[in-house]
Amino acid sequence: MFGKNIRSERIIDRKTGNAVIVPMDHGISIGPINGIINMKDTVNAVSEGGATAVLMQKGLIPYGHRTVGHDVGLILHLSASTNIGSTSNSKVLVATVEEAIKLGADAVSIHVNLGAESEPQMLADLGKVSRECSEWGMPFLVMSYARGPTVKDQFDPAIVAHCARVATELGADLIKVSYTGDIDSFRDVVKGALAPVLIAGGPKMDSDMDILNMVFDSIEAGGRGVSIGRNIFQHKDPKAMTEAISGIVLKGLSVKEAAKFLK
Repeated sequence: MFGKNIRSERIIDRKTGNAVIVPMDHGISIGPINGIINMKDTVNAVSEGGATAVLMQKGLIPYGHRTVGHDVGLILHLSASTNIGSTSNSKVLVATVEEAIKLGADAVSIHVNLGAESEPQMLADLGKVSRECSEWGMPFLVMSYARGPTVKDQFDPAIVAHCARVATELGADLIKVSYTGDIDSFRDVVKGALAPVLIAGGPKMDSDMDILNMVFDSIEAGGRGVSIGRNIFQHKDPKAMTEAISGIVLKGLSVKEAAKFLK
């Protein structure tokens, strides 16, 4: 556990215990979209903006290692799928905890979709990676969503709470889930999860204020930060957006105060 604690301090803020993680693993799912073409520029921008960690697939690390002096943690994503075929909800393991250690990662993550036809295999993979993380002292982030033919509303608070609890039950140190839309329902998600909960950013939003309000409300509900990709790296000023979000998550700023970074 001591090794895991040391590594955890590289991906979260030591003072608050909160995290601002910027995932950049989207290329394997939806291709080389804007914001993750010049990886070093993007990683540098979010590092300067105050992100505590970035997240990416193993092949991107040589192209995305930071070149500025700002410290930022590295999370290696271990699972993948593409949206080209009909099995995009079925994530498979494409890397290992041992590879993460060799590559210098500070944590690992996997994505599971409860309700998908391959749910049993994804749960088995989650348990396997959890065991390896315990053995190697590696912090473990689980992105847990409800997506599949039986899921009517993936943002339903009861379903989101179930997703969060599954991740905790199988050994996650940090959990990423969808925001439920309001403080009261998300507070129940956080309470039931037990382990620290981060919110996803979802698709690219049109309004900066919508993003900041969502982040602020999640923290008010007891969330421990964010794992937001497109709404940061596809922003016209990724550094400024990271500063605004970090201001709320790590410094306790109001939405109005944080919005000043975007002027």
